[in-house]
Amino acid sequence: MTKSKQGKKTNQLPDVSFVMPCYNEEAILGYTIPKLVEAFREKGYRLELIAVDNGSVDRTGEIIHKLAEKYEEILPHRVEINQGYGYGILSGIPLARAPWVGMIPADGQVDAEDVVRLFEAVAASDGYVVGKVRRRFRMDGLRRKIVSVAYNVFIRILWPRLGSIDVNGSPKILPRKILQAMDIQSKGWLLDPEIMIKAHYMGLRVMELNVFARMRSGGTSHVKPSTMWEFFTHLLKFRFSKEMNQWKNKPFDRDDLVTETSATSPTNVKS
Repeated sequence: MTKSKQGKKTNQLPDVSFVMPCYNEEAILGYTIPKLVEAFREKGYRLELIAVDNGSVDRTGEIIHKLAEKYEEILPHRVEINQGYGYGILSGIPLARAPWVGMIPADGQVDAEDVVRLFEAVAASDGYVVGKVRRRFRMDGLRRKIVSVAYNVFIRILWPRLGSIDVNGSPKILPRKILQAMDIQSKGWLLDPEIMIKAHYMGLRVMELNVFARMRSGGTSHVKPSTMWEFFTHLLKFRFSKEMNQWKNKPFDRDDLVTETSATSPTNVKS
């Protein structure tokens, strides 16, 4: 079961909607969410932030609602029982109103100013793109770096022309119509690879912004050793599944998928 609360909204549609899954993140939300909101305000862009309390058992939901009282950009949304990282994002996507929809972690590892830069890049494009960050400089431990390299190499073996060497790099931003056409199904950590793989078969251009990935602002990472096993096994199944075979030859009307973004000009974006 999910619940959402519509906050104060202006008559204007937002320029970009971000879905932020938050699972037991009480230690960091008071810092990371205001930073993101203020960064978009400073540039004059209309942001909609769908902050998903993804089945948390701490004060995450309470903090989100307090922030929503202060910032009209925030739309609180609650998932009663945690069903995975991907499920939290999928539950928030239908609430997004902007022509551009993104997903962003709550950990604050990517600077808010870089998130704005990523939006500016996709908004100035032809609209048939997926924009994402590439964590070029990462403050991870050695073990995490080794696992990340192995994971991305494995994906490159299965999909050599994927267009990214940091598949899980997030935030990601896509036109809403394209995201809807992707019909994302992954409820766990495979949501990011599924987006990139389907973007590849749809012929989308991948726009990567090199960023510095900091240590988490607080709290703990929810990626466990078992998560990596889940990655590898499910990627293999996904690669040779019936769904993948269908996606390889699925036709898409490019003009129809980019109409919304090309017709809607963000507040301050210059083309």
